[in-house]
Amino acid sequence: MEKYRRIITQLGKPTVPPASPEEAVLETFQNPYPGRDYVVRLTAPEFTSLCPITSQPDFATIIVDYVPDMWLVESKSFKLFIASFRNYGIFQEQGTVYIHDRLREAMEPKYIRVIGLWNARGGISIDVCVESGTLPPNCHLLPIPSRRIIGE
Repeated sequence: MEKYRRIITQLGKPTVPPASPEEAVLETFQNPYPGRDYVVRLTAPEFTSLCPITSQPDFATIIVDYVPDMWLVESKSFKLFIASFRNYGIFQEQGTVYIHDRLREAMEPKYIRVIGLWNARGGISIDVCVESGTLPPNCHLLPIPSRRIIGE
C-alpha cells in the first residue's frame, strides 16, 4: 500500500481507521499560497498508544507545527493516521519521532515541529520535541500549551 497520496480519497466518505500507523495513508493537497510563508498547527489532544512492554495505554497531546512548501496534509487522513496508534505498541519518544518523519516525508515542508506532551505514568511525564527544516524569519510559532502541575 502506498503511504502518501497527492489526491484526496478518504474525505467525504466513511472510512475505518487503519490497524497500524504503517498502514495509514497520509494524503496531501496542493498549497493554495505556495509563495507565502505561514504556519499551520494541528493539535491532537486525545492521542493514545500502548506501551510495547506492558501494553498499558499512553495518552498524549500531539502538536504539529509546519510551514508548507507545495503540500499540506489533509486533516481527515491525519486524523486516521493518529487513530491508527490506538492499539499499537510504541515507546513515547519513538511515536513522536515517527509522526514527525511520516509527515515530513508526505509533505516535504519548509519547516516542521512535532511535540508530544505525554501524560504522566509512574509519576513521570515525558515531553518530546522533534523538528527539521528552517523556520522562515517571517513566521512565528504559537506558544506550546503548558501543563498544570499539581500543587500550583
